[in-house]
Amino acid sequence: MGLNETPQANRVHIAFFGRRNAGKSSLVNAVTGQNLAIVSEIKGTTTDPVYKSMELLPLGPVVIIDTPGFDDEGDLGELRVERAKQVLNKTDIAVMVLDGEANETSLSSTENELIALFKSRNIPFIIAQNKQEILRASFEPSVRNPCELFGIESIPVSAKTGFNINLLKEKIASLAADDDPKQRLVADLINPDDFVVLVIPIDKAAPKGRLILPQQQMIRDILEASASAIAVRETELEKTLFNLNKKPALVITDSQVFSQVSAIVPQEIPLTSFSILFARFKGFLETAVSGAAFIDNLEANDKILICEGCTHHRQCDDIGTVKIPRMILNYTSREMQYSFCSGGDFPQDLKCYKLIIHCGSCMLNEREMRYRRNLAMEQNIPFTNYGTAIAHMQGILKRSVEIFKLSTD
Repeated sequence: MGLNETPQANRVHIAFFGRRNAGKSSLVNAVTGQNLAIVSEIKGTTTDPVYKSMELLPLGPVVIIDTPGFDDEGDLGELRVERAKQVLNKTDIAVMVLDGEANETSLSSTENELIALFKSRNIPFIIAQNKQEILRASFEPSVRNPCELFGIESIPVSAKTGFNINLLKEKIASLAADDDPKQRLVADLINPDDFVVLVIPIDKAAPKGRLILPQQQMIRDILEASASAIAVRETELEKTLFNLNKKPALVITDSQVFSQVSAIVPQEIPLTSFSILFARFKGFLETAVSGAAFIDNLEANDKILICEGCTHHRQCDDIGTVKIPRMILNYTSREMQYSFCSGGDFPQDLKCYKLIIHCGSCMLNEREMRYRRNLAMEQNIPFTNYGTAIAHMQGILKRSVEIFKLSTD
């Protein structure tokens, strides 16, 4: 990601679905104005979802996703369809592409399945009837648009000639405009001219020469609130607080130094962590707080799933695979069994786990985090995240969520 790019998690995710050779990839290329997806007459050319972060007028920053054909066949085909279904977990707006050349008078079982999936997941969608340059040349007045038969809104388009591509973009933008306003990261908790202190450890796990994404996003949100962000290491925190000419409105810390920072920051100054703020931002803070409390109920050899939203290179003292298991051992005095997943991989069957601990989710959009949380809740598996779990084990969770007026009882 470039330095000036909007983070992928903050972009509207627009995914194109449909049968093989319906023209999904051609339509993606027409909408983006780029040769983003490989186009071929051969069925099943798109074997994996293709992602592209870009600016799409009149909408703004988006992620465009081209998916494999939803009607793919065989063992490999089933895997491709499964990949396409995984894309639904993060889709904010869906475009279902119909093959106009087929000149069919009814929707297929594949398309009906897609519509049912969109509706069950509350995904706003539009139907694009592609290949209009062929359909219009051979259209018989007695044959009706298949979408009209079911009262479903559709837009006739042609990826080849550009017919109605701008209209399709405008419709996609109108669907996005119907979304609820996003929760702010921290701006709603502070006032103009406030000081906010960010505690950012610089250790061997920190990327050289830059701040990690949650830290960048927090600073940006503070600045947008017309407040001042003061970034310090934990080793300089006490001196910084002493030198400030007024009390900070809030201190936000990296979870890994939570206990150390809590001992330094006076009780009258609100304290929380990046991870806890992201749990609130993605809409699952209450779930994370109740999930963290379940750590007290863990028994020896219980299975715990630890999830990362990205696929970064793991350091020797990685927080997910090393530090949190070590903290749980120290807190419970019991050995546990751990499984790990990262990136877009998230198991559907969670019944074997007693607890799920997720990262701060800065790389995942709100819809995908809602899907993961809901999947856990449906299977009665407690769900929390790194910062909330760490705060609970260090006895400072109550203090860490006081600013949200959230009870930990």
